[in-house]
Amino acid sequence: MGMVGTVGLVLHPRRDSEEAIKDILRWADGRHVTVLGLPEEVGRIDCSAVAVDADALVERSDLLVSLGGDGTMLRTMRLIAGRRTPVLGVNLGRLGFLAEIDVRDLPATLSAIDSHAYAVEPRMAVRAKLGEEEVTAFNDIALARIPGEGLAAISVTPAGDPFVRYAADAVIVATSTGSTAYSFSAGGPIVSPRVEAVLVVPAAAHSVFNRALVLPADEEVTLEVLPSSGRVAVEVDGAVHAHLCPGDQVSIVAVPGAANVVRMGSTFYERARRKLGVEGSTAAG
Repeated sequence: MGMVGTVGLVLHPRRDSEEAIKDILRWADGRHVTVLGLPEEVGRIDCSAVAVDADALVERSDLLVSLGGDGTMLRTMRLIAGRRTPVLGVNLGRLGFLAEIDVRDLPATLSAIDSHAYAVEPRMAVRAKLGEEEVTAFNDIALARIPGEGLAAISVTPAGDPFVRYAADAVIVATSTGSTAYSFSAGGPIVSPRVEAVLVVPAAAHSVFNRALVLPADEEVTLEVLPSSGRVAVEVDGAVHAHLCPGDQVSIVAVPGAANVVRMGSTFYERARRKLGVEGSTAAG
């Protein structure tokens, strides 16, 4: 008996996923596999996927398939956070770091997963409490300046020990997964997803000390908005979730192994070379 009895779909809000869904449904029909999707997503496509709410999608799926790019993968991982259910990323656009295959590879990949012929790559998340709400990010949580309201002046306290104050466009707390996203554009290091570490990276720092910090995953880090700061936006994987005022603070903890990404043989370094255009020094040649 195969591993997969139920496949859950998560779709990009705009990209055309009809071909991919038809491939999944054809594969599923031949194996008596149920295909589920969120009502607002599968409802816009004429298909036989069963519409269920997010809780049922998470509870019932043996495999989640993300159809889109890295943004859709991040949303899928947040949905499934804390569960062992594997997530397969299917590219519907530009090459991403998280999505593993193209649409043409779907049937063969689904059969391989059904036969347990695949690997998983655990991915760490970061989590913060904002008022009564807990938020989870797989790339980063950032405190970012609001245009017209001054710089983000933020103190950073890892493990209860005040360390540095940044004045910057943003202060980013990133996972190793997020090291190739906002953190990278701010000058942070590239970190293998196998490394369980938390990065604290200032974006466009105006302070004398402008270096990134790399912290162990078992240390809580607290960010406080200083009196000299303007209001800041709290961005969770790039989406604004809240605003903080001077005197407010937020503590962020790592959540190791919060999601499992399906891998069929590609490596992080191959994806990083292609996505980031890494060529190395011309002098090295």
